[in-house]
Amino acid sequence: MPIVSTKHIDVAAGCLPTHQLLNVSGERTPDEELDHHLTGLTEQDLADFLRDMVVLRRLDNEATALQRQGQLGLWAPLLGQEAAQIGSVRATRDDDFIFPSYREHGVAWARGVKAEDLLSVWRGATASGWDPHEVNIACQQIVIGSQALHAAGYGMGIKFDGGEQVAVAYFGDGATSQGDVNEALVFAASYQAPVLFFCQNNQWAISEPVALQSRTQIADRASGFGVKTWRVDGNDVLAVYAATKAALAHARHGLGPTFIEAVTYRMGSHTTADDPTRYRKNAQLEEWEAKDPIDRLVNHLTVLGADVQSYQQRAQNAADKLASELREAITNMPDPEPSELFENVYSEDHGPNRREKENYLRYLADFQDGEA
Repeated sequence: MPIVSTKHIDVAAGCLPTHQLLNVSGERTPDEELDHHLTGLTEQDLADFLRDMVVLRRLDNEATALQRQGQLGLWAPLLGQEAAQIGSVRATRDDDFIFPSYREHGVAWARGVKAEDLLSVWRGATASGWDPHEVNIACQQIVIGSQALHAAGYGMGIKFDGGEQVAVAYFGDGATSQGDVNEALVFAASYQAPVLFFCQNNQWAISEPVALQSRTQIADRASGFGVKTWRVDGNDVLAVYAATKAALAHARHGLGPTFIEAVTYRMGSHTTADDPTRYRKNAQLEEWEAKDPIDRLVNHLTVLGADVQSYQQRAQNAADKLASELREAITNMPDPEPSELFENVYSEDHGPNRREKENYLRYLADFQDGEA
């Protein structure tokens, strides 16, 4: 394939505004459309957002360190995307069903998935990690964009059953170039299914900049399907929370699917197998470091006159506790039995699967007999 230069690409200005409720200094900016969705949020709620994001960042850093130490096979960092994940998932209802990609660690954790269960898949100790029906979130999807189809189908089922839940699909900007995401938008729009498509535009589809794959805003693509769309500052936890509340209400009340583009930035690597210094400049990284979502919320609490130090200490204590318990759980996690590879493949007894299991166990037994 020819190499396409992005040096002279001019991205057309999108028609949707980018909602921001907190500027980088932590000051509230009025937003006529979204402000009322923050009604009822207290200072304690903001402190909880801070705790969640600090704990999530620590979980991410700990997982990266564990991978470097050989305890995990791979990890997909989310550094810089804490507000996009915490702000959105905290706006959902417990009965809304979420379909994440491989980077929504914070969404899963906030839904009640234990950190060690989340990391067990990346360690190779289990094939899934948790029971989706216990926490109403599917296991992480590695295949790019396929979870959007799962969410569309689930949302269609909600509509046919007359339910009030919403199916939520998370994916990155790169997934919007996949057929699965576009087909999911077609089906959801055609059936007016209660689905929220949540795109974290972190500026990079692995090593390719978003400008290469989309000559306009990602949000404009969704509008082309006739889907109600919002574009928000993804490093502003209040803007993300409010927009998600608005999008969920729209879908929940039978008005059709919705789409959110949360404009953020992947501060780390695509995965721990990636070297981002090969394709991005330090100047861009420094620009986004100044927009750090945690710092922004701390600044806002300071503007409010809150006891920021106590909130930060509470968050740090929670992060330290999680890190300690997570490291102990992972380093002491037993390897799976070989037979587990064949479990939960089919809901009922399946002859070929059973015979494959028997043959494989006999194959392994031959090695044990030889050693004996």
